Amino acid sequence: MKKYNILILGSGGREHAIAYKISQSPRMLNLFIAPGNAGTAEFGENINLSPENFEEIKAFVLRRDVDMVFVGPEVPLVNGIADFFYSDPQLSGVKVIGPRAKAARLEGSKDFAKDFMLKYHIPTAKHRTFSSAKIVEAESFIKSLAPPYVLKADGLAAGKGVIICNTLIEASECLKEILLNNKFGEAGSKVIIEEFLKGIELSVFTAVDGVSYVLLPEAKDYKKIGEGDTGPNTGGMGSVSPVPFADKIFMDKVEKQIIIPTLEGLKKEEMEYRGFIFFGLMNVDGNPYVIEYNVRMGDPETESVFPRISSDVVELFECIADRTLQNYSIKILDQSCASVMLVSKGYPDAYEKGKPVSGIDNVKDCIIFHAGTRADETDTFIKTNGGRVIAISAFGKNMQEALKKCYLNADVINFQGKYFRKDIGFDLK
Repeated sequence: MKKYNILILGSGGREHAIAYKISQSPRMLNLFIAPGNAGTAEFGENINLSPENFEEIKAFVLRRDVDMVFVGPEVPLVNGIADFFYSDPQLSGVKVIGPRAKAARLEGSKDFAKDFMLKYHIPTAKHRTFSSAKIVEAESFIKSLAPPYVLKADGLAAGKGVIICNTLIEASECLKEILLNNKFGEAGSKVIIEEFLKGIELSVFTAVDGVSYVLLPEAKDYKKIGEGDTGPNTGGMGSVSPVPFADKIFMDKVEKQIIIPTLEGLKKEEMEYRGFIFFGLMNVDGNPYVIEYNVRMGDPETESVFPRISSDVVELFECIADRTLQNYSIKILDQSCASVMLVSKGYPDAYEKGKPVSGIDNVKDCIIFHAGTRADETDTFIKTNGGRVIAISAFGKNMQEALKKCYLNADVINFQGKYFRKDIGFDLK
């Protein structure tokens, strides 16, 4: 059994959850997290490197004999980190968990993803794409749709590039904000306008090696800042797994209508894919539609999905890289897992950092995943270092029991301006 020196790229709750599972594997030799956070340091060595600085990553990989790299966030994948490794003779033997840039466009460009879905007959919402030069046509298309209206920035916008408008006036104003006032910068140089799908969302995850795939536990996340799914989108306020309505009948449709056609399309388009595909779906009257592709694990879904995997995740990563997924047998715990995110005051807009965090040592019957924290060298306090600060995950015989544990511990942890949604799972039975 080969043991690996593993480097995780990223600094959020997703990366902490991945580090937590990797640390349980007998195949792990040494674990590094770049840049990591105050929590990931429990399982490995935090390295002060940006996931977007490929040359510095190369130097570290060679210096510390890293032979497996798990890419957490989307930006380095879209920017071609997998291609960077494969094309460099000194790095070509390193196993990279993440797709090449050509395939990563499924997340990097929503317009590209929509064209891909249409080409391979994958169910999605009616839509059109517009640039600033076509703003008059865009407003005309909006008028052809029934409210509410969905506007999406074409490029990466840290999970916040989707706006749902309830009126024509609001939609027109949002359109101008994105295309004319650069609300999302370069990511909003094109806007996808699509019909609103009435249903309930879920996230489906697959490990893919380019030949085979393995289905991971599904989850549902909650993106809105306010209870009852109100207010602006965030990176995610919590998640639950499993999802009650994702039964065998529904998941059979997901596999036949979405997952398999997507993988066949990747092969036909010669998009090399060794990593995870996150299908953002909408359940519309029992039928799945693709809202978006993500080319990595989700956050905060990873914090409720990965704890439920009881088989060896390093073996899973090895099979992804070696294209031997057909030999991997994933084992999933029957228990439910829920995750509740504690965030900074003001998030997802301007928020303060550097607030001391207390109470972590007093939590019980849960797992703490740090999302935006740092350890202050001048004192013993962990301090806030992001909008999303800490994810509290817990198991239960059902979703309600798991959430009850999360909320009991959410009251134990404190920092100035702490906020969390108290209604995660409110729309599930």
